[in-house]
Amino acid sequence: MLELLRRAFVQRGDGSFVASALGSHLIFRMKAWPSLPAAGRTAEVYRMLSVMSSRPVSRKWLLSHCTMTPRELDALLRKLTAEGAVEVIDPSGFSPSHSPA
Repeated sequence: MLELLRRAFVQRGDGSFVASALGSHLIFRMKAWPSLPAAGRTAEVYRMLSVMSSRPVSRKWLLSHCTMTPRELDALLRKLTAEGAVEVIDPSGFSPSHSPA
């Protein structure tokens, strides 16, 4: 799973990360409630985690439903994944016949 996440985010020269083309298609699902630093305990983060705990969501969906910048969201997703709180699903492994209509 960590290898998939490494391929999903590309490190820039300044040390920041951006989602690669692969990363923009990944799906995230909560496995366990994470430990969040005080700064991360916001209503927006809790709403996002609540949705992720009830259904898998894509990075694209997350970006369209929150006010975080892509960089902030990617940092949070990397933290959650590294902590083991989020499962990362690569839908490219599924055949098109099994995709939702």
